[in-house]
Amino acid sequence: MLRIVCAFACAATLAAALPARAAYPDKPIRMIIPLAAGSAVDNAARVLAKKMAQNMGASIVLENIPGASGQIGAGQVARAAPDGYTIGGFNDSIMTMLPNIQAHLPWDILKDFEPVSLVATVEWGLVASLKSPYQSAADIIKAAKADPGQINYGSGGVGSPQHIAMALFDSDAGIKMRHVPYKGASQAAVGIAGNEVSVGFQGLATVTGLVEGGKLRLIGVTTPNRMPQFPNVPTVSESGLKGFLFNSWFTIVAPAGTPKPIIDRLNAEIVKALKDPEVIERYKHYGLTPRGSTAQELGVETRTQLARYHKLIHDAGIEPR
Repeated sequence: MLRIVCAFACAATLAAALPARAAYPDKPIRMIIPLAAGSAVDNAARVLAKKMAQNMGASIVLENIPGASGQIGAGQVARAAPDGYTIGGFNDSIMTMLPNIQAHLPWDILKDFEPVSLVATVEWGLVASLKSPYQSAADIIKAAKADPGQINYGSGGVGSPQHIAMALFDSDAGIKMRHVPYKGASQAAVGIAGNEVSVGFQGLATVTGLVEGGKLRLIGVTTPNRMPQFPNVPTVSESGLKGFLFNSWFTIVAPAGTPKPIIDRLNAEIVKALKDPEVIERYKHYGLTPRGSTAQELGVETRTQLARYHKLIHDAGIEPR
């Protein structure tokens, strides 16, 4: 009995002498955005990170690392320590399009990352240069059929959501346009505004400021119904290509091996932030629909969409590189 008491006493003394494990987070969290500043995901991430930081009493530092259609920034997330202090703000181009375009990626979206949450869907629109003659999807289709391959459209790069959206539009409409890839979504939007190219699909979060500033013409939205913030803008489906729908994701992921309690904490904080009226209003203004899934739901959605885009990209004739 004396030995047992002594053992408990010694253990208690040792525990008291050891420093208590700090509660997560006890230092700034780095959120890597593998996309250009001003992109839809970047805008959405800044709104989310600000509210999460306020709620958690911690700093969340955003770092834009664009390049190679998101490969570079995503790679930094994959190689980071799985301790919850580096997370990624990805779109579905990185998660489910790029893996179907690039034959040899330096990371595996299913093996090298832990899903945290589908934060929001990014609603999309068809935009045109003010100097172009196009006022609707029907105008573009008519012109492209009359002069195949002569209309230029801009995208954020090969395999980007802008590229995939227009490839699907081309396929569904039975037309052919000329693809002009830029280094990111925001650069492509500026290219359209500057009349370097005539048209393009863009996440509304990327182009709302340019549209409201009178620098871009929003001629259609890719939602099932007209959007309250753009009541006079028809859907692409009603204005030229019946049944055409498209949106994209904003997700949070972590490096593979990040402990489940940290994943659960991050997920809970994301869901909490997305219920804030200010966040909801900002997302609505940007053309974003808050989601807030579980980590498990994001994992299932990722696998499902990987398979879906494999078929769509193959059918659209976009070859793996």
